Amino acid sequence: MPSHYQPIENYGVIGNMRTAALVGMNGSIDWLCLPHFDSPSVFAAILDHRKGGRFWIAPAGDNFRHKQFYWPDTAILVTRFLHDEGVGEIEDYMPVGGAGAVREEVIRRVRVVRGRVPFHVECRPAFDYARAGHQTHIGEHGARFDGPGLSLALASPVPLQLSSASHRDGAGVVADFTLGEGEKVTFMLRRLRPDDRQRPCPGTGEAEDLFRETVSYWQRWTAKCTYAGRWREVVLRSAITLKLLSFEPSGAIVAAPTCSLPEAIGGERNWDYRYTWIRDAAFTVYGLLRIGFTEEAARFRDWLEHRWKVHGETGWSPSRKDNGPLQLMYGIDGRTELPEETLDHLEGYRGSRPVRIGNAAHRQLQLDIYGELMDAVYLHNKYVEPVSYHDWVHLRGLVDWLCDNWKQPDEGVWEVRGGRQHFVYSKLMCWVALDRSLRLADKRSLPADRAHWFKVRDQIYEEVMAKGWHERRGAFIQAYGSEALDAANLLMPLVFFMAPADPRMVSTVDAIRRPMTAGGLAADGLVRRYNPAVTPDGLPGREGTFNMCSFWLVEALTRAGHTDRARLDDARLLFEQMLGYANHLGLYSEQTGNSGEALGNFPQAFTHLALISAAFNLDRALGSLRGR
Repeated sequence: MPSHYQPIENYGVIGNMRTAALVGMNGSIDWLCLPHFDSPSVFAAILDHRKGGRFWIAPAGDNFRHKQFYWPDTAILVTRFLHDEGVGEIEDYMPVGGAGAVREEVIRRVRVVRGRVPFHVECRPAFDYARAGHQTHIGEHGARFDGPGLSLALASPVPLQLSSASHRDGAGVVADFTLGEGEKVTFMLRRLRPDDRQRPCPGTGEAEDLFRETVSYWQRWTAKCTYAGRWREVVLRSAITLKLLSFEPSGAIVAAPTCSLPEAIGGERNWDYRYTWIRDAAFTVYGLLRIGFTEEAARFRDWLEHRWKVHGETGWSPSRKDNGPLQLMYGIDGRTELPEETLDHLEGYRGSRPVRIGNAAHRQLQLDIYGELMDAVYLHNKYVEPVSYHDWVHLRGLVDWLCDNWKQPDEGVWEVRGGRQHFVYSKLMCWVALDRSLRLADKRSLPADRAHWFKVRDQIYEEVMAKGWHERRGAFIQAYGSEALDAANLLMPLVFFMAPADPRMVSTVDAIRRPMTAGGLAADGLVRRYNPAVTPDGLPGREGTFNMCSFWLVEALTRAGHTDRARLDDARLLFEQMLGYANHLGLYSEQTGNSGEALGNFPQAFTHLALISAAFNLDRALGSLRGR
């Protein structure tokens, strides 16, 4: 029986660095929050095909095939329909690059390049995650939808009528039209401000200007990319995706533009990723700097700076003291409260309940974030701009706090909900925080309690080697006293905790590469973050393999490949194999399921960051080998 839901991998993403929309291969926009990434949705058919709302344009009937691709070096998405009577296309994008204020619009230009194609259009918003009703008005220039605190205008070149189906959340509009060869029409959906009036849809000339301005913006931006190595198109697509996930007003980058896409169909591991994680800091700064996007790296570093300055100026409340001076995640505008709630009226993607918005993990203690933060500051200081004394005073305070608190158990990098443990990765990143802080202090001759910092750094190292290493398993384990593996430990050589060819590191990589049936975490190069059956994380159900962990494995093998050619060959094979798990547009979700399907929120920034890093270092290693 066919599903009412598109596979997650069937979507592309468009955006304006304020918000983003998912567009299916069937021509339906099934996810859009306005005006920002973390605003309530107006289209959420991906979470409930009946109630969620959508904006759908496609040929009438079902006698057509489709394909989808991006206009080269841009975020303009083209959906092509191969119809029995001709070939039609939709060009979907959110305008950027023009003069004046940011246009909060979705442009959908429909054209026929061959033959004569009948189309059907349906636009039915569902305000506030389909919790609020709205009023629909059809006028001279299209339709207007008035919901609580938000109004949308759909400018249409064809007459609209109210949809015959009745919906609890308000009426939608529909239309049928036919275009012949060379004909074009443009639909424009935009947010109406209180003093705005509804405008007619863009004429042919205006629509062409908007399209060209947007193409020009993206192609000027991608021209800044300095990466010229292998797999450049893949790397550039990842960079464009990261740009789409950036929130331009603050410099933040969301982990993903979606919420509650499941880690397993029918399961409850469904989370809201429309926020910014401190953890992404070092990976973001490193990845963007390596391929030439210094402005974006600097903007994200500025967002981080606001977080540590707020801490330095206001401290933290006693109720949060146990969780440290910094949160692990924040809203894209820097807000600290991200209350988690379930939307029980939505059925979830393919019945995967509950649908969650907000994220209770923001209250967790995760000590690894201080290592990622200080690594990002260190990289920014090295490649972009020296850290100021004023900033150093704030950062030094964070390091002093960490010296007093690194021995605490925490919830760890994977945000487990089964209680705090002494996670090895958390201790590793505490070491990174001390190591990078000492390097910064020495490089810039900055004042610091060096003797104490050295002592704590070395103490952490010795403890990880003593308690984090499992002799019988021949690997670093997930937590003290455990026998379970953790893919996060693949980052040890990447953060220079130990040499890539160190026998303990080589043995850990080999242990992780084994299949789960043999105690490992891998399956044909796809890597799970850990095994929930062995280490319960407080949640029922299963999950897929984590795409970013697979790229971490590639990079660990790459770095070991400087002394072992066979491992470098393995790294290349695994990397190119992983490229085959991207969708048709080169996009990755958080996870890959047992049948190769995309799972989890989509597209995921961390996966694309890991891809960029793996590609850069693998290409460099292969080039160095050739030059010997």
